[in-house]
Amino acid sequence: MGEGFPVRIELKVQWGEMDAFHHVNNATYLRWFESARIAYFEQVAANAHDVSPWVPILARATVDFRRPVTYPDTVTVEASVRKFGTTSFTMQYRLTSQAQGAVAAEGEAVVVLLDPSTSRKMPLPEALKALIAKLEGHARSAQRVHPGEARPTRG
Repeated sequence: MGEGFPVRIELKVQWGEMDAFHHVNNATYLRWFESARIAYFEQVAANAHDVSPWVPILARATVDFRRPVTYPDTVTVEASVRKFGTTSFTMQYRLTSQAQGAVAAEGEAVVVLLDPSTSRKMPLPEALKALIAKLEGHARSAQRVHPGEARPTRG
């Protein structure tokens, strides 16, 4: 897939997300990535008309912490699909602290598709791959047209 992140969300850091070490608790980053993943799925679903039903299940998630985030702050979380497997796809995330003006974390997730009627893994439908490729293609096009500017927000 392309270098861009077609989905971007902004989240205000909540006081209660901090822990005893006075920075946002590590588990919160996974929730923020989840919010970006759901926004991504909503973008794909908004363009789906005759796609077979599918259930996305998180199979694996990783976070690379780059710098601590504290309250008050707003974070920007970006999501992209980077590769397709037979029954899964891999997503990439980037989380930027607006207060620090820097990337605070990066992550990856493997999402497996289940057939809702059997609860078993299913091959990625070609129609779904096409919708994802279209969404990813818009991000690449936007970057080429406006180099050096902020990526457009979708959602």
